[in-house]
Amino acid sequence: MTIKTSAPALPYRDLNRLMSLMTGDEKHGPAATSTLDALWVLYHRVLRVTPDTVDDPERDRFLLSKGHGPMAYYAVLVAHGFFDEDLLPGFGGYDSPLGHHPDRLLVPGAEIGSGSLGHGLPLAVGSVLGLRAQGLTDPRVWVLTGDAELDEGSNHEAIAYAGPAGLDQLHTLVIDNASATYGRPGGISSRFETADWSVRTVDGRDHEALYAAFTAPHPGRPHAVIVRVAPKS
Repeated sequence: MTIKTSAPALPYRDLNRLMSLMTGDEKHGPAATSTLDALWVLYHRVLRVTPDTVDDPERDRFLLSKGHGPMAYYAVLVAHGFFDEDLLPGFGGYDSPLGHHPDRLLVPGAEIGSGSLGHGLPLAVGSVLGLRAQGLTDPRVWVLTGDAELDEGSNHEAIAYAGPAGLDQLHTLVIDNASATYGRPGGISSRFETADWSVRTVDGRDHEALYAAFTAPHPGRPHAVIVRVAPKS
């Protein structure tokens, strides 16, 4: 594997400016800002994909299941050179490729069209199985979900399957901003632990802690990182 992470064209301090360029209704601001730091660390230091390798079979895949709040995602993609910031002011417009839900056919770097809650994790499981069927065991698949998404039955089935199947190419980030309707005994982490996943829980604003959790070894098991964060105002 020779693919590297994408060196940012813009620094972290520019992200708020980039997000401010996206205006209009239905921004889902809290849903976006709660993901900002996790996405930055993932693209800056962990994901092995660049604008030049978005079609390379050996690349890492990132799936934004939490697709109804894509502003931070778009800002991070711009900062890493996947497309130009001139597209951001048109966010959500009729002629803009940057919709309120990302479209993989329109957004450079996007792996899936998303926004319907509960689909990203099952798609990530399928992606790992597809990679394995092709003999591609090095690329990693990452999926970012919201805590409320875990109420969806499709996610329960994906979690229950991936652990016993030993899908260690699979990585799940759960943004826990206390928006879930239903609680779980032992918290979100217990749902993954009982299904034989590797699990870390981390402060979602601490970049070093995020990096350590993202890169923790988990041989033979899928890995879940529970990212606890209060949305920025």
